[in-house]
Amino acid sequence: MADSNYETYCDPAIARYYQQIHQIQGAESAILDELREDLARARLLDIGVGGGRTTQYFAPVVADYVGIDYSEVMIQGCRQRFPSYRFERMDGRDLGQFCDRSFDFVLFSFNGLDYVGQSDRLQMLQEIHRVLRPGGYFCFSSHNLQGLELAFNAVQQVSWNPLTTYINLVMWLCLRLKNRGITAARLKTMETAIVRDESHNFRLAHYYIRPQHQLQQLHPWFNTIRVFAWQTGRELSTPQDLATHTAQWLYYLCQP
Repeated sequence: MADSNYETYCDPAIARYYQQIHQIQGAESAILDELREDLARARLLDIGVGGGRTTQYFAPVVADYVGIDYSEVMIQGCRQRFPSYRFERMDGRDLGQFCDRSFDFVLFSFNGLDYVGQSDRLQMLQEIHRVLRPGGYFCFSSHNLQGLELAFNAVQQVSWNPLTTYINLVMWLCLRLKNRGITAARLKTMETAIVRDESHNFRLAHYYIRPQHQLQQLHPWFNTIRVFAWQTGRELSTPQDLATHTAQWLYYLCQP
């Protein structure tokens, strides 16, 4: 899974695509606004920086900024776009270049944590915890398994617009063919799933997780965790919110 995804992100055409994305997510904007005063004194590590989408929003408001990505072509693009900031090619599974407690804020946006399997994911979380200072923040987004249930449900693809219905059903069929071992019924019993979804024409395999299980997964390293809807930035503050929210992505703001 990790090797296949890595090959996709080393594709220059994919890198150019990410360099054209500039919009900040609703959850990122809400978190940035809330923590702006703290960030003014912070050293920030931006993991999976990609085309530099988050650089333009976070780098100017922090005291020190470092962006990393495991794709050399992504890093080269960032260095050209933002020559005054530091970018390094590095894999999030091994942050050995950084000392313990080196950063006040670690950002891992665009579901970057989801492009490796279970053991690598836990290794990344452990490394991030190691380089994060006490009282610091770790912010990341992840695919929501509850949202995936809607994508696997054929009835949910039907619209009042016949063309939209046709496109939705074609995508639904492709999704099912690319993930033959997964059914809508089986998804309801799963806490995590590896799914090849429509991203970049089904080239990428993604790790999906239920929000309640994500909280449990984070518990060994982080004891304060807040969850936000990725588009609106609304905080999901009750168990009912977490159990029923069906947005495709969720943002997590964690403290050790």
